[in-house]
This record gives sequence, C-alpha cells and structure tokens, in this order.
Amino acid sequence: MSMIHKTATEMAQALADKSITAVELTKQHLDRIAAVDGDVHAFLHVDTEGALAQAAESDAKRAAGETRSVLEGIPLALKDVLTQKGVPTTCGSKMLEGWRPPYDSTVVSKLKNAGVVILGKTNMDEFAMGSSTENSAYGPTHNPWALDRIPGGSGGGSAAALAAFEAPLAIGTDTGGSIRQPAAVTGTVGVKPTYGGVSRFGLVAFSSSLDQAGPCARTVLDTALLHEAIAGYDERDSTSINAPVPNVVAAAKRQEVKGMKIGVIKELMGDGFQKGVLDSFKQSLDLLQEQGAEIVEVSCPSFDYGIAAYYLIAPSEASSNLARFDSMRYGIRVGDDGQRGAEEVMSATREVGFGKEVKRRIILGTYALSSGYYDAYYGSAQKVRTLIKRDFESAFNLADVLVSPSTPTTAFKIGERANDPLAMYLADITTIPVNMAGIGGMSLPSGLSADDGLPVGFQIMSPAMQDDRMYRVGGTLEAALNDKLGKPVWAQAPELVVK
Repeated sequence: MSMIHKTATEMAQALADKSITAVELTKQHLDRIAAVDGDVHAFLHVDTEGALAQAAESDAKRAAGETRSVLEGIPLALKDVLTQKGVPTTCGSKMLEGWRPPYDSTVVSKLKNAGVVILGKTNMDEFAMGSSTENSAYGPTHNPWALDRIPGGSGGGSAAALAAFEAPLAIGTDTGGSIRQPAAVTGTVGVKPTYGGVSRFGLVAFSSSLDQAGPCARTVLDTALLHEAIAGYDERDSTSINAPVPNVVAAAKRQEVKGMKIGVIKELMGDGFQKGVLDSFKQSLDLLQEQGAEIVEVSCPSFDYGIAAYYLIAPSEASSNLARFDSMRYGIRVGDDGQRGAEEVMSATREVGFGKEVKRRIILGTYALSSGYYDAYYGSAQKVRTLIKRDFESAFNLADVLVSPSTPTTAFKIGERANDPLAMYLADITTIPVNMAGIGGMSLPSGLSADDGLPVGFQIMSPAMQDDRMYRVGGTLEAALNDKLGKPVWAQAPELVVK
C-alpha cells in the first residue's frame, strides 16, 4: 500500500506496526520523485544510494529493538544550504557546483541520529536570496498547486517537495521568511524557531544575525516532531542558546486555546493584501475565537520600516559572508590560465559564479558598509531593528501570541516579478519582523483563497524560546479548520499531487 499521501505521524505508526519497512517507504518516495519532479523541480540532487542505505540501517535498528526516535525511517528533503558529508551542496549557485562537503552540519547530524532518511537536496534561491526560487542557478521550482506559479522562496524546493508528496518532512532556512512564505503558498506548514534554537553550524551563511534553520511538514504535529529532533544547544555555534527546548510536541497535541489572548497586528494587513487572503485570515480568527481565545488588536508602528531596514542589514552581512567565495579554496575557478593574477581570477570567477540577485545584494551591502555611509545606512537600520524588538515586547505584554497573514498574496506567476525587485521583496513584508527580533514564527494553511483557489497561510508569532505557544495555537487552528473543511488543506491539491 502506498503511504506517500499519509502524514509523517501515520508513516511512523505504520513503521512501528511493521506494516511497512523504511526501505519500502523510501522507495515509494523515490518513485514519486521520479514520477513528478520533472514537472516540479523540487530537487537539485536525489541521493538514491545514500537514502536506501540509511533506510536499510533504520530497518536493522528497528529489528534489533534500537529505534532511535519516533521519526526513525521517515524520509526527508533537505534544503541545499546545509552541508551533508559527501553529498553535493550548491546553495543553488554555480559558485559551489560540484562541491561535496567533508562534514555534516549539526542539523544533518541530528537527523541521522534520529534515524531520519535524507532523500536529497532541494532547490532554492541562490545563497537563499529570493522569494520565489526563480534565482536558482539551476532553474525555478514550480508550485505543485499550479505549475505556472512560484512555490515561494528561498526554500521553494523544500515546500514544493512536501506539497507534491515527494517527502513527508523537509528542512528549510529562514532569513526573512524563507520557510514561512513558501509554506504559505504551497499549503504546507513551516516554522522559523527562535534564533539560536537550532544550530547554524554547517548552514552556509547569508545573513548571520538573521539565518535560522527550521522544520517543514504537512501538519503541525509532524513539524513539531521534526523541530524536537533538530533543536538544542550546540557548542560549535556561538549563537546557540543553552536552554531547554520548549515542549513543542505536547503543545501541538494540546489543541486548546481557551483563555489565550491572540494579538492581531494591525500594521500587517490592509492595503496591498489580496482580498481572499484577508477573508481567509479573518475566518481563522473566528475559529480561534470559537475555541475560546480572546482576539485583541495590537499596534507595532516600527514594522512599517522593517523592509527597508532588512534590505540594509541582510545585504551588508551577505557582502561580508560571501567574501569567502574567492575561487582559491573551494568551488569553481574561472580564468586560471597560469598567466592571470589572483585578483583577476577572483573577479572572473565571481562574474560567472554569482547570479544577478546575489550581485545586487553584495553591491548594496558593500555600499551600506562603506566609509561615510555606515552610520547613515547600516547603523540606522540596526536602530530600526531595536525599535521592532521593542514593539514586539510591548505587543507580547498584551497577547500570548501575535498573528497576521503569512503573505500579502497567494502564489504569483513565475516571471511576474522577475524584473521588479521591490515587488519581489514585498512578498516578505509580514515575515521579516520576526527575523529582525529573533523570535519564533509559524505559517500553517488557513484554507484556499476565494480569488484563485490557491493556498493561504496564517502566521503565528511567539516570544523568544516560547515556541510551544505557536504550536499550541497552530494545532488548535489546524484541527478546527479540518473539522470545518472536512479534510486538510494539503489534501485538497489538484491532480498533479494526488495522481
């Protein structure tokens, strides 16, 4: 019996019942990838041999009574920005074409220790810079709900793999919304944990003060189980928080919000938001109110400056982080004919290796950090960041969690915003404040837009190291929506993903 349309929790039960083996489950997903990924292009590299070896090891562990976690034997899609020993890691860039890291990132180590089977590496905007996965050097990923639409970015490959039933679990990274925005437009669940809650060791850096790896799945509980597996302190990451991981799994199962205060951020809805998105958001608020939550309005006026501040801080850090790609140590090298000097080779390599959007952000960041402009641009942006943190602190004094639509619109068409960077950047207007403050954020499906029948995301934000709060609210809303709709949003996808 095919299990690909089941949840990871259901797959785990089938493995525990021995009604299916990890090898059989892995083969089903590899077959699914072979059948549909030509249309979706969620994967950059499918590690067939490695995945089957991991699955065989998982079956042997289970037979010996040594099950490592509840996710033992469950397949997963890994965003191609995290190192995995011996497996190609490109970050969606020609710059790293052919590079096979000599070490595992902490996230990958934790996945292996939990017995998770890694199917392969997923497509992404180059070096995680983008909101549509159109900036990949290896071509765009297509949204399984409508192949002419974007799957979000930068982690569109991971979200699309979930929506197309190529994997039940995935890992993404979120610098300004790169987990939550793809989740919203593909009808899946994505969580950006508290900054420092999941190790960044082995995560190729875009913006070090903003980047955060996190779990992606089709249900809130599956996402919580993956969150639990990858979270925790890591001494190899200087930004890692040495504190207990919140009990996100128990929170996801609780499904009870009576007495909780849910704050609606008035600055994150209104002008520029699609009618179907706002209607779906308001219906979800009504459902939470019916479950006993109190809905209150909060104001975070500094959020109006979030986009501008983000696009100074993130490119500034990118211009510093990407300086390591110098053609001398790893990755491609262009123009080394034995006659040219190091600077010429470096220049030629970067011209070929970096794409248009990466070059744009490096130039912007270098300018913002340059002598005479540092205080006016980067310094001022950091002051705005402080104001955003203060707005969140004030809002959390009035509410247990904060909510907004995950994105202003449903998935737009591939190519529609390719030549308009500002329009592209505005896709992250609701998600960026969470990264600026370092708090937790979740997107889960809230239904389909009446405008176009495409998925809409509902964003939940919780205070730092209180990630369990968003799982509690998310689990409750998901259950209420499933009761209302009759079946989950992810199960309503069109023929491509259910054939």
